[in-house]
Amino acid sequence: MRRLIAPWMLLLKLAILACGLALTGTASAADGLVQASNFKADGKLAMQRRVPILVVFTSPGCSYCERVKREYLVPMHKDPAYLKRVIIREVTVGATTPLTGFDGSATTEGAFAASHKIFLTPTVKVLTPQGGDAGEAIVGMLTPDYYFGYLEAAIDEGGRITRGK
Repeated sequence: MRRLIAPWMLLLKLAILACGLALTGTASAADGLVQASNFKADGKLAMQRRVPILVVFTSPGCSYCERVKREYLVPMHKDPAYLKRVIIREVTVGATTPLTGFDGSATTEGAFAASHKIFLTPTVKVLTPQGGDAGEAIVGMLTPDYYFGYLEAAIDEGGRITRGK
């Protein structure tokens, strides 16, 4: 009986493994980022940790947005060293998803993006814990060879402003 069941069990295990690999292969880069939902709470956390908040503004179907998330922001978000330097959130331009602003007021992701005058995606803004700009926005993908450096400089500047240095 074992000889009859063993091949089927092996096939079942392989099928389960293949399904798991297929699912991870289709996962988007956004799986590693936190969608913004409450900037008031994020601001309190940022003040406690004395770090800025990096917000990436994206839009559905934007291949450059996916690339920025996949190649730069998701790895940063998952790296424990960046927990000490920045809080990373994503906002979808034009979305009607509810969002709490830095002042505690109810808004939407789209309205929040509009209030920050976001017209192109991806746009990365580094904000103070109170929601103010902590430097110039990074608009578009720019030069891929230097993009990581642009992000690092923006995070460093945001950290200096947040800590008052």
